[in-house]
Amino acid sequence: MKYLSLFSGIGGFELGIQQAHESNHRRLLQSKTTENLLGQLPDTSLGQDRTTCIGYSEIDKYASQIYQSHFPNHKNYGDITKIKAEDLPEFDLIVGGFPCQSFSIAGKRGGFADTRGTLFFDIARIIKAKQPRLLLLENVKGLLSHDKGDTFRVIIATLDELGYDLQWQVLNSKNFGVPQNRERVFIVGHLRGTGRPEVFPFGEGNKEYARGLQQLNTPKFSSNRIYSKRGISPNIRTMQGGNLQPKVMENICENCEGRGDINIGANVCWKCDGTGVKIRRLTPTECERLQGFPNGWTEGVSDTQRYKTLGNAVTVNVIKNLIEKTI
Repeated sequence: MKYLSLFSGIGGFELGIQQAHESNHRRLLQSKTTENLLGQLPDTSLGQDRTTCIGYSEIDKYASQIYQSHFPNHKNYGDITKIKAEDLPEFDLIVGGFPCQSFSIAGKRGGFADTRGTLFFDIARIIKAKQPRLLLLENVKGLLSHDKGDTFRVIIATLDELGYDLQWQVLNSKNFGVPQNRERVFIVGHLRGTGRPEVFPFGEGNKEYARGLQQLNTPKFSSNRIYSKRGISPNIRTMQGGNLQPKVMENICENCEGRGDINIGANVCWKCDGTGVKIRRLTPTECERLQGFPNGWTEGVSDTQRYKTLGNAVTVNVIKNLIEKTI
């Protein structure tokens, strides 16, 4: 399988795809005897012909630096508005988390014409030219209500017009093994006539909060922290400098009894009647773990850029689960 990655960030889609194929590979090994596998098992490791990234598109220099440190052989096509579809190799899957923009066409007629002038149009024109078998797109939950729902209606009408059977659902990262409350809408498309496995609905998933919190609460960083009983962090947001840094509260008040929340973003969301509460930032490593990345994935740039690029990233665990059901 060959795929094109758009608005690629630090490689969350790529890592999720890699993990999904490794997981599928292991399942095949477990479900078949060695005799049946000989000469029949496809190579599903990332970088082989079966799962080759034909290129990606990213304009943020810091995100691209991080991406290239992990996928040095992937070609960056740069600004999506300058990509000529005819110059792209053929591919089977297109993925991307695109910006949300209003469509200004009067009357919102729907369809391909209404997307012109937006970045989604650039996705649509590439899809129109290349007709990949599969697509996986991600956006914030607010896309569903953006511009009174017209934006989402035009997106769905456009993809339908281009020949795709579509499914979509809002998924929360907290249900995929990371302790972060992060809701995103995912759109899955199958080229009409190529088969349409039921990807959605996803249930509440495997609420592995304890494992996620254990990853965060390592001896290096722990200091008698308090977490909510749900064990979930609010959403990691894009950091734009200044004091808008992810923070976590530490319990130094005997009356708190271990209650409270991790707080990520600009505002403190937990209060204590006592006087022994202090606040500190989450480390970049902790933010990597909340997004499903390995420790040190974003090393090599400033902490400010690590926070920002992680805030813009997709949660790897969610992508892994989606790819496993989509392909």
